[in-house]
Amino acid sequence: MRGFGFREHGGFDRLEFVEIPEPEPGPGEVRVAIRAAAFNRLDRFTLAGIPGVPIERPHVLGSDGAGVVDRCGDGVSGVAPGQPVLLNPGIWDGTCEACLRGEESLCRAYRILGEHTQGSVTRYVVLPARNVHPRPERLSFAEAAAAPLVFQTAWRAMKTVGAVRPGDRVAVIGAGGGVPTAVVQVAKLLGARVVVASRSREKAERARAIGADDAVVFDEADHPLDKVLWQWSQKNGLDVIFDSVGAPTVPRSVRALARGGRVVVIGATAGPVAEVDLRTLFWRQSSIRGSTMADRREFDQVLGHLASGKLRPVVDSVRPWEEAGEAFRRFDAPDLFGKVVVEVPSS
Repeated sequence: MRGFGFREHGGFDRLEFVEIPEPEPGPGEVRVAIRAAAFNRLDRFTLAGIPGVPIERPHVLGSDGAGVVDRCGDGVSGVAPGQPVLLNPGIWDGTCEACLRGEESLCRAYRILGEHTQGSVTRYVVLPARNVHPRPERLSFAEAAAAPLVFQTAWRAMKTVGAVRPGDRVAVIGAGGGVPTAVVQVAKLLGARVVVASRSREKAERARAIGADDAVVFDEADHPLDKVLWQWSQKNGLDVIFDSVGAPTVPRSVRALARGGRVVVIGATAGPVAEVDLRTLFWRQSSIRGSTMADRREFDQVLGHLASGKLRPVVDSVRPWEEAGEAFRRFDAPDLFGKVVVEVPSS
């Protein structure tokens, strides 16, 4: 079976179409014929190689997908062949203490489709039936493929970990990626006042169109992030700051917090090691909190809001299967805004 990925870790030059075995569903599993798949920043890290994360090679990329149920294993109910569906890319064992408490994202055996397993940019994907959900009717296959990873990440980061409340001042660092565009919508849905901070004025302003109340531009020289946000908050500080950039921004995010404020970190695209002044943390009684993916209950809440139209996937571009390589390289485009989707042919 053909898929888009790589044989050896490295850069863009390692990308290619590869052959992997066609998967068959076992008991409690569902095979989905993929119609659209979406890339995430995670795919960049998987291509480069993540320390301590061994993967099968050749490897197919992609953590998000939507398609049609092709075949069901024994004991499956709730979905049927021919049904349009989307995939929850978070995979848990269902037997550990965390899973039994309903905290699946804390499962010690937690895996992500396309990182720890073969991914979605291919013909068929097999997952446990609990990971396969009816596609909301208002979403196309491309929109459905763009939604699962970013919105579940945003929902847990803002509602559960960030504990955003109505009236909170929330800053979103970065404007163009899939997760930031989801965080803006989730924070607004929770009743926050949202400002987007970006190095690009154009992308910061585009964030207003998806719900941001305000947009600011920062740089390291004349307009550092902490000072820009401090001024925006009228020197009150931010209640919650969403930061997926990492090393260059987290220390400044901490300095921009209000008393009791929280920096929620879901990634480190610009570096994983940051130096923070602990005196700021304890004096303001603020905190840095890590978050990733979501529990089953949180994912179901996201699906409900996607079905109602309260949350809407932001799609940067949709490319045909043959242009998967060009789609992947779109991550480096300065005007990237939202998710990059690849359509997979049905035959």
